[in-house]
Amino acid sequence: MNRGFVKFAAVTPELKVCDVEYNCGKICSAIKEASEHGAKVIVFPELALTGATCGDMYYQSSLLNKVEEGLRYIADKSKAYDALIFVGHPIAAGVHLYNCVSAINYGEIIGIAVKSDISEIGGDGRFFIPGPVEAKALEISPGKVVPLGTDLTFVCSGLSTLSLGVCIGEDIGVSAGLGRAMAKGGASVIINPAAEPAFVGRDEYKKSFAGTLSGELDMGFVYVNAGEDESTTDYVFTGGRIIAENGEILSQASGKGIIYGDIDVDRIAKKRIHDRFMNHGERTPIQVPFVLNIEETLLGRRIEPLAFVPSDEAAADMRCREVMELQMLGLKKRLLHTGCQSAVIGISGGLDSTLALLVTVETFDKMGLDRENIVAVTMPCFGTSDRTYNNAVNMIKTLNVSFREINIKEAVTGHFKDIKHDMTIHNSAYENAQARERTQILMDIANDIGGLVIGTGDLSELALGWCTYNGDHMANYAVNGDVPKTLIRYMVRSYAKTCNDHELSDILNDILDTPVSPELLPDDKGGIAQKTEDIVGPYELHDFFIYYALRWGFEPEKILFMAREAFEDRYDRETILKYMEIFYKRLFSQQFKRSCLCDGPAVGSVGVSPRGGLVMPSDACASVWLQEIEKIKEGN
Repeated sequence: MNRGFVKFAAVTPELKVCDVEYNCGKICSAIKEASEHGAKVIVFPELALTGATCGDMYYQSSLLNKVEEGLRYIADKSKAYDALIFVGHPIAAGVHLYNCVSAINYGEIIGIAVKSDISEIGGDGRFFIPGPVEAKALEISPGKVVPLGTDLTFVCSGLSTLSLGVCIGEDIGVSAGLGRAMAKGGASVIINPAAEPAFVGRDEYKKSFAGTLSGELDMGFVYVNAGEDESTTDYVFTGGRIIAENGEILSQASGKGIIYGDIDVDRIAKKRIHDRFMNHGERTPIQVPFVLNIEETLLGRRIEPLAFVPSDEAAADMRCREVMELQMLGLKKRLLHTGCQSAVIGISGGLDSTLALLVTVETFDKMGLDRENIVAVTMPCFGTSDRTYNNAVNMIKTLNVSFREINIKEAVTGHFKDIKHDMTIHNSAYENAQARERTQILMDIANDIGGLVIGTGDLSELALGWCTYNGDHMANYAVNGDVPKTLIRYMVRSYAKTCNDHELSDILNDILDTPVSPELLPDDKGGIAQKTEDIVGPYELHDFFIYYALRWGFEPEKILFMAREAFEDRYDRETILKYMEIFYKRLFSQQFKRSCLCDGPAVGSVGVSPRGGLVMPSDACASVWLQEIEKIKEGN
């Protein structure tokens, strides 16, 4: 288990119907294989010990006696394994016959979950009765008593965020609602051993169901179905297995065998806290403790390096279209509300202003407004490079918007004289005066033509405070404020790919190839003197930090662990820590810039707007996080 990641195994073993001894051997072999693979929770299907198609043989004392022997055998063989094991079987308790799942931990049966929704499909209702609403004690051997019931939650003593509810077969369904109730009662992962006959479309339905339910209830979900070795007298079983987390399918297969999935139970807990996930008092489950060692294991789950960009190209393109549509809707509403039919935007030849201009152009087209009402202004100064200038001018002309060029060197030089600043000193006053002069010009043009200044700054820059207060961080409406730099890069690339304009596409691709820079320092050769990522660090790292620190509230140690998994071929541990420290320092020290941000549309699950995106005091202290980073450094 690595920092909240718990490896689950869903197993559909080989089976002979009614042959408990054979089945025990196969179950034990699978437990051994899964444990050696690092699995900490191992789940077998409903009635795995006997088979789910035994019919009236469930009434046979010989079979039930073998089940008791088989459970003891499995428990004894699993003593050496650091795992919680769920095995399905029938059990006779007094005069009642139940469809159960036993939980086994370090050689001991610690609790028995019972099926409550007994269906006539497959014949359950002919043999079993629903489990007791209130758990009762069951003596499974002399002096050994365990809880038996439908409301058991198994809680890990060493990792409280790992709590497991068991819903057998149809109990998980919406009609019974037991899975929903267990999640509301605190279970972070629902185990669903099943014996569901195969029908056309069932696999796709279960996949959709697993994704929807786990997402809706902020939980992990492990489904394992009976397999093809069941009797085919009336039905066929295909051994479907699914491991899901918060709407994402981590692993899926059918047939016999084992699948693995690393469920992040810490992430589930963080999301529930964030979403104010509450127990509405529907059920109060009986908590059954179990023990697992907290140890380093190999992570079999891929951590995507681009936290805001889907890895699938089609999904990423769809994300880009959805985000741009939200940006357009926000700008459209603001234009309609203010009665403005013109917009002003500063174009630098960089990614952010490029996307803002594209969004503005698309909005005007959608509203039926003339593109000439968009005034695109380029304002070269001391650090403007030939490449960005030419890209800015060419893009403006290609898009057929109004073009203005205002060289601000003379105005800024005069301002330096006014404040008695030595122009050879390239400090923050030297840099910020240029940004503020540009914003002043844009605002004044907007006033002159009755338009809105469209802000270009993005989420990544705002999180780092990489903007000039009352300069480029201010506008009448900011369309990019909720969009991270890595996603902006992909959005511009996607637009270039689909715009059907070769000239525009070439310009956009060259902008994509240009290093990110504020271009506030001069370069004698007309090149780029400042490269943002050389100063504050790679934006792909910072966006990774933003996502997992702000969206999930993870501590630096866990973010480091995940970043090393995600960027193993690109950044070493020391590099990640270096820029993580910069991230936290700037996140806290620059909050005052975010406390007065202008309006702009929220487009994702992470934002820094003071009106709901990031509620944070401007004078909050970063010491807790920086101390954690120092401890990580000291511990090597």
